[in-house]
Amino acid sequence: MKIFFSLLFFCFLNTLNAQGLTKETLKDSLAVLPSFTIHKDNYFITGIPTHTSINKQTADAKYQISFKQLIFRKKVPQDSYLYIKYTQKAFWNIYEFSSPFEEINFNPGVAYSKYFYDKSGKVNSLGTLALEHESNGRDSIYSRSWNFVSLDFNLAINDKLIAGVKGWIPFSYKEGNPDLMDYSGYGQLNFDYEFIPNKLYAQLMIQKGLSWDWKGAARPRILYNPFNSVNQFLVLEWFTGYDENLIEYDQYRSVIRVGFLLKSNELDFLRSNK
Repeated sequence: MKIFFSLLFFCFLNTLNAQGLTKETLKDSLAVLPSFTIHKDNYFITGIPTHTSINKQTADAKYQISFKQLIFRKKVPQDSYLYIKYTQKAFWNIYEFSSPFEEINFNPGVAYSKYFYDKSGKVNSLGTLALEHESNGRDSIYSRSWNFVSLDFNLAINDKLIAGVKGWIPFSYKEGNPDLMDYSGYGQLNFDYEFIPNKLYAQLMIQKGLSWDWKGAARPRILYNPFNSVNQFLVLEWFTGYDENLIEYDQYRSVIRVGFLLKSNELDFLRSNK
């Protein structure tokens, strides 16, 4: 983990002058994109824990399906775009008898996104304001859900590194999980570094809960593309911390997983070599 942080810090200092797409080029690129597209990364990965014994009950698979649909083909005022989005993340005990699902989290929302430009007219950042809901679709003592308004801002530090911060204001969540913010906090940091265009990436997510002791999470990833495709990758992921899923948000996990990922191109317009 220390090596991963050091590498990102070095990449951050390497250069601070991103040369993104021009405003007109961005508009032309967005105009030809389909209205129904990938939102977050879609993936199927499987792996083993590092914090407990390895067996059929502790090894698992995790997959995510995420997409968005533009509400209007034409942009709304101020170079912004309005769309609905949906993400579903599932934890599957695939190695147990009958392969039951441990947890499925549903995350629909509506969002308003805007690209921003530097003084030379090149796109260098993307901001998104969203109203979101997340739940596990269960009832009684197993029910977990929360609603929140989120603000997500991603900035091209240079033509390789994109840094993002996402913050949220939660509401209507204390009945089923009153201490959720102790583990999830009010935001997270994200980093995406491109070593080789469309070939090799490193990603890092960091999140800190509100409690004084360490109740947060980190999720480094390595993405490698051995295919003749722009968005199909093999992925190695390590999740360590809390709040990976809703049903066990207050339980520590450390899991290494590997699998297949379809990478979202949502932030690629911030890089000059796209």
